[in-house]
Amino acid sequence: QVQLVESGGGLVQAGGSLRLSCAASGRAVSTLTMAWFRQAPGKEREFVAANSANTGNSYYADSVNGRFTISRDDAKNTVALQMNRLKSDDTAVYYCAARSGLARNDGRMYDYWGQGTQVTASS
Repeated sequence: QVQLVESGGGLVQAGGSLRLSCAASGRAVSTLTMAWFRQAPGKEREFVAANSANTGNSYYADSVNGRFTISRDDAKNTVALQMNRLKSDDTAVYYCAARSGLARNDGRMYDYWGQGTQVTASS
């Protein structure tokens, strides 16, 4: 069983930066595809970014490409999401997710989820 715990959320002014972290236990992140999703109030959960364990490739939603970066630290068994130039539209609860196999942008394909961390970018 894999447990995921997010941290690093908070309140930031639009244009600012935040770094989210996801700590995994129960399995090495090096063997998992890791991803970030988010859900804003009244909206459906959406894909943000993923890093594939098999290929090392990273994928991003168009809305965050060029502003967000996903990275993993295998030694610490963590995954991070660096978020720069935040916009008010980025306000949401951010979730860390994991799965075996290649990266997917469909949350239904992920087996493990964290509890989420709130990110608020005020304009």
